[in-house]
Amino acid sequence: MNPLVKICGITKRETITAIQHLPIDYLGFVFAPSRRQVDAEQAAELIGALTPARRPRTVGVFVQPSLEELKQVQHIAALDVVQLHGRETPEFCRMVKEELGVEIFKIIPVAEGGEAGDPELQTAMKRRLDEYAAAGVDAVMLDTYDPQVGGGTGRTFRWSVIPEYRRWAVEAGIPLIVAGGLDVNNVSDLIAKYQPHGVDVSSGVETSGVKDIAKIQAFVERVKQHGNHDA
Repeated sequence: MNPLVKICGITKRETITAIQHLPIDYLGFVFAPSRRQVDAEQAAELIGALTPARRPRTVGVFVQPSLEELKQVQHIAALDVVQLHGRETPEFCRMVKEELGVEIFKIIPVAEGGEAGDPELQTAMKRRLDEYAAAGVDAVMLDTYDPQVGGGTGRTFRWSVIPEYRRWAVEAGIPLIVAGGLDVNNVSDLIAKYQPHGVDVSSGVETSGVKDIAKIQAFVERVKQHGNHDA
């Protein structure tokens, strides 16, 4: 199976027009405070520009949203996936999934130095992931932790921690997606060595803060030339 590709931080209709022929699995729209932030009406307009014949699933990125906020956005934008990027509990994830009828992606922040080799941290990590799995999350995403913004930093974490998460994901039957500092120059190395089920990119396919169509195309091509050895 080819790894999944998520292109995040879409803000312009012309970007969608230029990339929707590519084999992209998910398009992300950021509702959390960010220079890429959109509101529900903007997201609905962008989603409306997608052609039904080749339509990626649409993802809304939120940090610590209330259920009411999510309901308001969903009423206007009709997202396929809600990506929760803060300290949302497994119980909140379950509630959102059940009440909105969407898939849930849960971010797991990883410090830049990583946490490989610490048995206590690994045990705590697995316990927490088991709780999210029981709550019905549809994917777990690793991103570089930042104490100020949580994630979305454009920086990589230590990839040596990935195998522990991947083993858990395979056993749980939940895709593992890796974000954080990816671009066309390092994504092939990531996939070849660690075989995540998917990758997520935003700033790595931008030039001067604007989505670069050539970079998106090159990134997608690099990802899709790989195939995972198992589910």
